[in-house]
Amino acid sequence: KAPCGETSGRGTCQDVVLSNSPVGPQFPFSGIDDRENWPTVFYNRTCQCQGNFMGYNCGDCKFGFIGPNCTVRRTMIRKEIFRMTSAEKDKFIAYLNLAKRTISPDYVIATGTYEQMNNGSNPLFADINVYDLFVWLHYYSSRDAFLEGDQVWTNVDFAHEAPGFLPWHRFFLLHWEHEIQKLTGDENFTIPF
Repeated sequence: KAPCGETSGRGTCQDVVLSNSPVGPQFPFSGIDDRENWPTVFYNRTCQCQGNFMGYNCGDCKFGFIGPNCTVRRTMIRKEIFRMTSAEKDKFIAYLNLAKRTISPDYVIATGTYEQMNNGSNPLFADINVYDLFVWLHYYSSRDAFLEGDQVWTNVDFAHEAPGFLPWHRFFLLHWEHEIQKLTGDENFTIPF
């Protein structure tokens, strides 16, 4: 398999390009938090997917598409949780429990800051189950900033106190839904509202 699906035309490996837009005054520090200039503190190359492909290796279809070339448009219908049948609720709970018992085949999590990893020479990563991956992603984006020594800065929550609140959470839930679809093989699974 070629990185990023290059031989199949799904994508190419490219340098990470960061925005030149000025940052706001909400975070008055520079160069101390792993989330600044994300993701270049951990890696500087990534996949640039083509067409309707997505994912860390351009191996998945973008949300709303299916098929071998990701060209078939698919509309998903999410149900209100109070309108789900007992069987639908049971399946939802069973899928969540399966996600809690299944190690993600694609992702690991950082268990320390880049500084704690001694600038990358002491990698601190761990396997995680599919459910807790999304717990960790939400925590990581909204956690306090760790300053020098044992100091912690609690004055901003990057996931909730910024203009990216709605699009970040929409992507987060779509990604979680997609991982459960892959885990269960149920392409029709949707998260109820």
